[in-house]
Amino acid sequence: METLDSLTLSLHILAGFVALFGGAGAFLTKKGGLTHRRFGRAYVYSMAFVAASALALFVYDATPTRQFLALVAVFSFYFVFSGYRVLSRKRPADAPTGLDWGASITLVAVGIGLLTLGGLRLVEGESFGTVMAVFGGISVGFGVRDIRLFRDGQPESRAWLYEHLSRMGAGYIATVTAFSSVNFVFLPPVARWLWPTVIGTPLIILLVRRY
Repeated sequence: METLDSLTLSLHILAGFVALFGGAGAFLTKKGGLTHRRFGRAYVYSMAFVAASALALFVYDATPTRQFLALVAVFSFYFVFSGYRVLSRKRPADAPTGLDWGASITLVAVGIGLLTLGGLRLVEGESFGTVMAVFGGISVGFGVRDIRLFRDGQPESRAWLYEHLSRMGAGYIATVTAFSSVNFVFLPPVARWLWPTVIGTPLIILLVRRY
């Protein structure tokens, strides 16, 4: 079991690096071009493996740390998944499927889990509970928003483009966050988990406004 756990962890880390470079390639290449699409697919597939392997690692060793990382992995992949899925709903007639609804409901559940864990940590006096609460709040907010959009429909014809840009951007922020949490040990724990969100969110807003 330990060998399988180590192998899964190694593949998890490798997939994380692929996602890091694949996402960067997608953002730096011409949108809609062949190179952009190839980088984008590599990013989506590698993030899918990151999420699945994080869940597997939690099954192997159900520690509180791995529980948190598994929830964050689902939270992160949702943005990538929803950013990819919105490409299939460019036309008003392209309604969300049960897969879309299920993913949004799962995100809300994950957000509630993160909020609960964060609240318990804060009650115990651990500042890291702030990180869990922030991610939990974002999860619930986006999940509820998507459920409402599925119910009411997109407000404008180009909404899919804005959603694609913002969701992929949010997913990439999560990818950078994972890299920072492991490697930027010179920063305080809360800072190395939250600085990508603080810096990346305004950049996503500017990118969406540009288009």
